[in-house]
Amino acid sequence: MANDKVPGSAQHPTLSLGAALDQSQPLTQLLQRLQASRARFESVRSLLPQALQTAVQPGPLDETGWTLLVPGGPAAAKLRQLLPDLQAAMDQQHGPSLPIRIRIRGR
Repeated sequence: MANDKVPGSAQHPTLSLGAALDQSQPLTQLLQRLQASRARFESVRSLLPQALQTAVQPGPLDETGWTLLVPGGPAAAKLRQLLPDLQAAMDQQHGPSLPIRIRIRGR
């Protein structure tokens, strides 16, 4: 096959991820929300028991709240006990913040 081009297809330059993010407002906003979610998680990680620090993951951040993802029911129950302290830390470090939601991964 001397010519690997598919008839009728146009050649489009490949963009790096960074260039694609720079050129797409929705992708830029998604990246900003991901970074904000990670920053929030780092600000409350020290309040979590050692066993939960690696089990809990930052989840989606949107206009209605911020989600923490946990592996199962026992972790979710423990995290719910800690919610007042986590919410207070969020309010102190990020200003009046959105409510924290807890979701079990895989559901």
